[in-house]
Amino acid sequence: MPTALKIAVLAGGSSAEAEVSRSSAGGIASALRTWGHEVVVIELDRELVGALRAVDPDVVFPMLHGPPGEDGTVQGLLAMLGMPFVGSGVQGSAAAMDKYLAKALFQAAGLPVVDDVLIAPETDSEAAAERVRTAIGDRVVIKPRRQGSALGVTLLPNGGDLVQPLREALGYGGGALVERHVTGTEATVGVLDEHGADAVPLPVTEITVADGEWYDFDNRYTPGKSEHIIPARLPETRLRELEDYAVRAHRCLGLRDFSRADFIVGDSVWLLEVNALPGMTSTSLFPDACRAAGIDFAEMAERLALSALRRGPDRTEQ
Repeated sequence: MPTALKIAVLAGGSSAEAEVSRSSAGGIASALRTWGHEVVVIELDRELVGALRAVDPDVVFPMLHGPPGEDGTVQGLLAMLGMPFVGSGVQGSAAAMDKYLAKALFQAAGLPVVDDVLIAPETDSEAAAERVRTAIGDRVVIKPRRQGSALGVTLLPNGGDLVQPLREALGYGGGALVERHVTGTEATVGVLDEHGADAVPLPVTEITVADGEWYDFDNRYTPGKSEHIIPARLPETRLRELEDYAVRAHRCLGLRDFSRADFIVGDSVWLLEVNALPGMTSTSLFPDACRAAGIDFAEMAERLALSALRRGPDRTEQ
């Protein structure tokens, strides 16, 4: 295995999370350079294939958020190009990005999820609102079906108008998922799954924000607006339970290298979703959990790149 690698870090694109992606990519690129690797940051645009072929990297590190970089599209392209890449393959990426499909797989694996209603694309928002009220009431969380970073998400813990939040979520395309609102501690668990080794959970992280707020886009990415408490202030048995659920969720979606599972913990535990490409910004959760486990940011970045290198290119033939 070469001591110095040529690594292409993918960033940006056209998604609503493009700036977050560029921030994550910058951090990863800087970390990899500390090991002496030759790192090129490549923008996700129409020139991507030509840029990748010009660099001819040993490993590609997609640091992309939202579609098309996180939903299996770019992963399929990299597989066709025969380039090893960090993160999950086409199927795992697509499954994790689709909140409804992921929950169906979680349920089949016996993992605890919240009751929900799926709203198809182009559905009239007033008709959708009536359907939701009839099925699960109006104390709900409304989400776009295929988005990340809490974009387009509305929490209605006390109920209220559903029409406008549904219209907003449906505006992202792909439909909407409406879940019964549950209360409790927000917690997340990263999973490190290096090629050739067993998947292991990272320490459980508790997320706190100001009273009356929740972990929305602003609180996720504005320094000082959220606090990550590691380990979470939960009973030891609950911590082990969350770690077990995170690894099981990672496996049931067919993920690899790394992921992060998000939970609400009250009298019961509810698995909300799994992120197959966790953020790597200065406020991101996965790197914080790695540090708590004794793995600093630079080590984490290189270990992920080496995992992809050991695995080699994805096979595209059946």
